[in-house]
Amino acid sequence: MSVKAIDVPADLPRLSARDAESYKYDYGRALLIGGSLGMTGAISLSGMAALRSGAGLVSVAVPRPCLPIVAQFEPSYMSAGLPADDDGRFSSAARAEILAMAEKATVVGCGPGLGRSHDLASLVPHLYTSIEAPAVFDADALWALAEHRDVLARAAGPRVLTPHAGEFRRLLGADAPSERGELERAAAQLAVHCCLVLVLKGHHTLVTDGQQMWHNTTGNPGMATGGTGDVLTGVITALIGQGLSTFDAARLGVFVHGLAGDLAAADLGQVSLIASDLLRFLPAAFQAVGSGPREAGGGQ
Repeated sequence: MSVKAIDVPADLPRLSARDAESYKYDYGRALLIGGSLGMTGAISLSGMAALRSGAGLVSVAVPRPCLPIVAQFEPSYMSAGLPADDDGRFSSAARAEILAMAEKATVVGCGPGLGRSHDLASLVPHLYTSIEAPAVFDADALWALAEHRDVLARAAGPRVLTPHAGEFRRLLGADAPSERGELERAAAQLAVHCCLVLVLKGHHTLVTDGQQMWHNTTGNPGMATGGTGDVLTGVITALIGQGLSTFDAARLGVFVHGLAGDLAAADLGQVSLIASDLLRFLPAAFQAVGSGPREAGGGQ
């Protein structure tokens, strides 16, 4: 696929062109929370995707036994090992340290590789209602929120949820519809009721804040492989940290993520595509989209 042949919607949000005098703190401090023994790759993919999507600083918070594994994936992000249970997942004792890290962050992403446990079922809702920074919740964080769905309307800050259809049905509960159109209407209703942005992943992924409904045009079936959603979490998190609204960050993130998948599939084929290939093609995807006018203010 030729980058020049890519049809980029004129109304697609774009990052501002970078000021020559800017420095890393101008592009956001992203905190990614996740990982567990056996699923260290998920949070590592998210951290690497945030870096490839322009975040100025990326920190990855993981259970302590996962730290040596996650730290070696990429030297460009910082990593912190926090209290863990006997199975290598976050324990409830990690709560205070996560909140302290989140206070220093511009934006937070939570969920990739998190795992499921009694402690996590209470930890994640507490983070949802306590972290004031914008935050993206995905994967097993959505499982934990579905255990306490009453908290969805009580977020402490702007929120983006990125479920696939099955995860979204679980968020809705026993009466969740099965047909895609009905699911999309339910997504808009939940978004407006809970004042959040919902990314309903799938063919022509929907992004909605309840008032606006936007369908993505990029992506392919080769992306139906483990880890691609973790990459998306990192992309959207980084874009929010660079100043885009949650709705605009979700739209641009979904488009660029799918475009990276299309570029990868054109080079490698859909069958052989894996999540880490998206990291290789994110730079070309961002180049194809381009940047918007630079906003006044510049670096500090």
